[in-house]
Amino acid sequence: MDCKELQKTAAQIRMTIIKAVSAAGSGHPGGSLSAADILTTLYFRVMDVDPKYPQKPDRDKFILSKGHAAPVLYATLAEKGFFPKEDVLTLRKINGKFQGHPDMNKVIGVEMSTGSLGQGLSAAVGMAMANKIDRNQGRIYALMGDGEIQEGMIWEAAMSASHYKLDNLTGIVDWNGIQIDGRNDEIMTVTPVADKFKAFGWNVINADGHDIKELIDAFEKAKVFKGKPTVIVAKTVKGKGVSFMENTNAWHGKAPDEDQTKKALEELGGAL
Repeated sequence: MDCKELQKTAAQIRMTIIKAVSAAGSGHPGGSLSAADILTTLYFRVMDVDPKYPQKPDRDKFILSKGHAAPVLYATLAEKGFFPKEDVLTLRKINGKFQGHPDMNKVIGVEMSTGSLGQGLSAAVGMAMANKIDRNQGRIYALMGDGEIQEGMIWEAAMSASHYKLDNLTGIVDWNGIQIDGRNDEIMTVTPVADKFKAFGWNVINADGHDIKELIDAFEKAKVFKGKPTVIVAKTVKGKGVSFMENTNAWHGKAPDEDQTKKALEELGGAL
């Protein structure tokens, strides 16, 4: 896909996110919308994944460390063809597969069950180490929230990744500046993000998390960098694409009502 097609795909993914969270009456739209361009770039341009062969041994793997943003993962997997998009509208239904946090035992294409913040990067480190041992060429990608990197376990994993020179691992920080209770810098500052990862021995690439071309370039640079894991610090906008959801923590974990859903879909449809 070229950049224009990828932008259209990201808009479709955002629309599915809104529909799913609205149908559920609960969920996390803000951080799902901010990550849509990142997942679109990964699944439709960067990663080697095949919905017809989901267990391919040398496939690339994506870990959603910020598991509460499950709607963006479900919507992306559906857009890729792992299952029908209509299935995502069963988000958070009792006895359904598409729970509020991704379950690797229930949803095809989900590589790791996540939700307890901080744990996803550790799982990704383990997968990257295993690939090194097995001489498996598959790469591992892990998306973290910026509020999530307040968790100490993130930095334990960061130390391990650097120590073992896991250059087959790419972390991404969805840096939208906002967490559930407010702005990061007011709750527990995470800045300077890039300098922290550099101090832990990572290769760091800064990128605009909504610029598809810039994201492609960042991921390609990460692929060829040797001797260290790479983290892409992606500057994003919470609630990206829906005017009344942007840059506020109010929509971190709240579903839109019928009128708000209609307005959001109209705005996102204009991006197609």
